[in-house]
Amino acid sequence: MKEGNKMEKKFLYRHLIILFVFLFSLKLNAQIINGADLLFSENLNLISGKKVGVVCNHTSLLADGKHLVDALLDQNNVSVKSIFTPEHGFKGSAEAGELIDYKKNLYKDIPIISLYGKDRKPSKENLKDVDVLIFDIQDVGARFYTYISTMYYVLESAGENNIPVIILDRPNPIGGNYVDGTVLDPNYKSFVGIAEIPITHGMTIGELAKYFIGEKLVPNWKNVSLNVISCKNWKREIPDRFYSKWNSPSPNINSLETALVYPGTCLLEGTNISEGRGTRFPFLQIGAPFFKSEDIIEKLNLLKVDGAEFQPVSFIPEGITEMATNPKFEGKTCFGIKIKIIDPNKFESVKFGVKLLYVLTKLYGSKVKFSESSFDRLAGTNILRQQINNKMKPDKIFASWQKELTKFNKIKNQYLLY
Repeated sequence: MKEGNKMEKKFLYRHLIILFVFLFSLKLNAQIINGADLLFSENLNLISGKKVGVVCNHTSLLADGKHLVDALLDQNNVSVKSIFTPEHGFKGSAEAGELIDYKKNLYKDIPIISLYGKDRKPSKENLKDVDVLIFDIQDVGARFYTYISTMYYVLESAGENNIPVIILDRPNPIGGNYVDGTVLDPNYKSFVGIAEIPITHGMTIGELAKYFIGEKLVPNWKNVSLNVISCKNWKREIPDRFYSKWNSPSPNINSLETALVYPGTCLLEGTNISEGRGTRFPFLQIGAPFFKSEDIIEKLNLLKVDGAEFQPVSFIPEGITEMATNPKFEGKTCFGIKIKIIDPNKFESVKFGVKLLYVLTKLYGSKVKFSESSFDRLAGTNILRQQINNKMKPDKIFASWQKELTKFNKIKNQYLLY
């Protein structure tokens, strides 16, 4: 009998473990529900009877593929008064840096107003018939990606005009744990560096909005009424399923792998090295006519870049509609490397970008040239460029960030929603 009881308990214990693992797996794999869907399923009271302005682009989709604006138009008691769009425009097809003026363009009789043209924030005139602003745009997770700068100015305008803001949150596709790089020096504030945050901030747009207001970074922050509709079931890690479905937030961020590498290789935009624009793999491949692929790979491997592999590559940059006009080394053969991510949760893009620049300046010296103003805006400081030019070893560069990063992490933790 005792032996039988032992077997029975062992059998029951084993099955309880299997059930627990199964339930835990279900929880981990639960479908992520974005703020846009939750606006309609749980929060319609926030916009019922209201005249709304919508800050959006082609990424503002519900789970069924319907655009946010169309879903709002389906509501009998909601009136959509205006559509505001960031860099790359309403369809997300305008090239980086291309100023947009819609000139009375309409979407289903709703005026489209560019916030990446002569104006960077909604004007008082734009908001005269608006009761509430809704912001819903997929971000990439890097400080210099300008959608968060547009959000910053939307919050500023909302404060100036006493208009509530609803942020429909979306996941940070490069994860919510990777915080790295130089924290912006306020002297280098620009549209590619709007606030004192690191290059990779590890926050969602909703968390960033709370941070901007809570830390009083936005003028008139006291007057901003902010409501963030959080996602459901998002974890801060990078889930595998992000690889299977990707809606490019801009023409040159055309895969999740590109987004993962972008915070590091975007720094090359401030140099004479090709960051891969003018090819189908921008930011994933880099090069120059005077590079030797094997030498670069050998030196990078000595620096131990976790989570990535490097392949020798050659490419000829060319003008590509909606992706690149007059790319670096247009029509010339470039030699370099292509980056392949093998573990997104181990790869540290900003550290990789610095290691890459360290290797390139050691190998090619004065052939590698910096555009000081451009590079410093991206870095958010002039110190990083000086460190690289002075051949400071990467580990020492990383250590020089740590005090500011630690301070930022302590502050940001109070604004995290997940």
